This record gives sequence, C-alpha cells and structure tokens, in this order.
Amino acid sequence: MSGETADLGFARLDLSRPRRTGAAETVYCPGKTCAQLVAILRAFAKAGQSVLATRCAPEQAEAVAEAGLGAAYDATGRVLTLGPPAPPTLGTAIVLTGGTADLPVAEEAAQTAAFLGAAVTRCYDVGVAGLHRLLGRLDDVRAADVVIAVAGMEGALGSVVAGLVEAPVIAVPTSVGYGASFQGLAPLLSMLNACAEGLAVVNIDNGFGAGVMACRILRLAQRKRPHA
Repeated sequence: MSGETADLGFARLDLSRPRRTGAAETVYCPGKTCAQLVAILRAFAKAGQSVLATRCAPEQAEAVAEAGLGAAYDATGRVLTLGPPAPPTLGTAIVLTGGTADLPVAEEAAQTAAFLGAAVTRCYDVGVAGLHRLLGRLDDVRAADVVIAVAGMEGALGSVVAGLVEAPVIAVPTSVGYGASFQGLAPLLSMLNACAEGLAVVNIDNGFGAGVMACRILRLAQRKRPHA
C-alpha cells in the first residue's frame, strides 16, 4: 500500500499512518540524537500532524523545547507530545499499578491512551499485597470500558482484576522486583499463565503498547455500537 512520506535522509517519516490506522504517529526516541528528534518533530509539525514521542530523555526534551516547537513533556512517563491530542471520545480506560515503582510504565500507558482519544482514570498503588486498596476502588475499575493493569514483582494484579471485571484487561509486566523477578520475566510469565479469562499481556515495560491496544479496543467497540 502506497502512502505519503517525508524523507529526511536519516529517517523516512510515514505521514499516512493516521489515515490508515486512525491514530497519530509515534516516535521512539532512544537511539536518536537530539538534532534528529527535533528534525523529525519539525517535519510532522510542518505536515500539520500531532505526534507522540516515547521514552524521551530529559536532554532530548530540552532540545525540543529550545527549538520552540511547543511540545509538552512528562518526565515520569518519559512521553513528549506535539500538537493537540485526539478528543476523549473513544471510551474510558483505567490504569492500575501494583505499586508506586510502576509509575513510569503506567504513565506511559495512561498518556498514550489519553493522547489517542481515551478518557483515562488512574488508580495507583493497589497491588495485591494490600488487596483492600483495590477492592476500595472496585466500582471505578468496573465502570471502565478497558483496564490496564501494570505490575512487577509476581505480576498478580492483572489476574486478580480480570476475575473481578467484565471489561477486557491488558496486563503490563514491569521490570520492578528483586533478583528472581529477572528484570520482569517472572511477572511476564505469571501474566501469560494466568487462569483468569479476558486477560491479554504485552511485553515487559511496554506501557505504550498497552495504551495503543486499549484505544484500538475502544475504537472498534465504538464503531460497532448502534447509532441513535
């Protein structure tokens, strides 16, 4: 399938992705110099497109700010956004974390989903080591159209939540934990082997992937709803 591109020499930008997928383009920042990132974002701005930049380092964000592109940066989620987000009309997503240490991944997921058009609620530090914290927010969790459960350690949060709600649950294992967690491999395997129904799993620390998947679920559900 042919599409419109912008050739910068070091990068060939896909300008037709929003028309194909319904979502803005995303730039993965690691491995790019500050000058390269600025050039990429400037090209998208010139094309009139909003763009989400993930895993953006502080020095990269500073270079973008100095270039006067008017981008917004969140240091916790390491997410930089240029241009207006999609209106929050797709549906509701709630992002849960097992603990505060999972916040960077959770914020990447939350801000990705919000940028792509979900109405996002956050419910952090509700891990299963203190299950009453989760149960105290269960009405909020059950009210969401899709749930993103972010957890390290043993990764039990996603399985527990999937057994309590009707909505699809996207589990995100994080690399938070002691030695035997193997940088997130233990929660990944726990989530993949969960007996709870309705649970899908993305890769270790992949908050971005969870946010995108949540919005695709919401977009498809919206398209299938009968219109009045």
